[in-house]
Amino acid sequence: MLAKMLGAPAVLSRFSRLLIDPNRGLDDPTLIMQIADGLVVRGNAGLSAAGLEGRLDHFYRPYHAAIDRAVEAGLAAGKPPAIVSVHSFTQAWKGVPRPWSAAVLWDKDPRLPLPLLKALRTIPDAVIGDNVPYSGQLRGDTLYRHATLRGLAHALIEVRQDLILAEDGQAEWAAHLARVITDVLRAAPDLHRIEHYGSNADACSPKG
Repeated sequence: MLAKMLGAPAVLSRFSRLLIDPNRGLDDPTLIMQIADGLVVRGNAGLSAAGLEGRLDHFYRPYHAAIDRAVEAGLAAGKPPAIVSVHSFTQAWKGVPRPWSAAVLWDKDPRLPLPLLKALRTIPDAVIGDNVPYSGQLRGDTLYRHATLRGLAHALIEVRQDLILAEDGQAEWAAHLARVITDVLRAAPDLHRIEHYGSNADACSPKG
């Protein structure tokens, strides 16, 4: 719904991150989770090298290849794209409730995250977090790989899962995000320039 509202290309993983997490680097120990929120993921325990390669070939690599194609198409057209990654987070982790309605995760490039944070905070009754419940400083993740290394403006928006479980909530938050992203893109022309800010990412942290 969000991509349709924005008229923008979208790459959707369409598989569980417990199968393989496309937002992880290949050397990340949480690429295939053995334990999630205290529960053993039985299908991942003792996964063979061949099993891992199968998941990489059928899920992980096609996902990243699709992102590369979309980004390269924008670059070839002479308009470096601003990249927005959209995730959801659980409303509680290890029994602790999470108060944020949504959050923006980012590393060193402030061009997109800072205006997004300001605009998201105009949503009535929404609690907006900055680099919570995770840090956006994750070397090897999707945005690091496809945006940071290319010098493209980028941000990751997280929405709490209980707010988007039903279709009406999905439509509501798609509308919120479409308005916010449209306003930010119109007000910040530098988002379509290539600028290298580097990265603070130097560690991996589990996500839920």
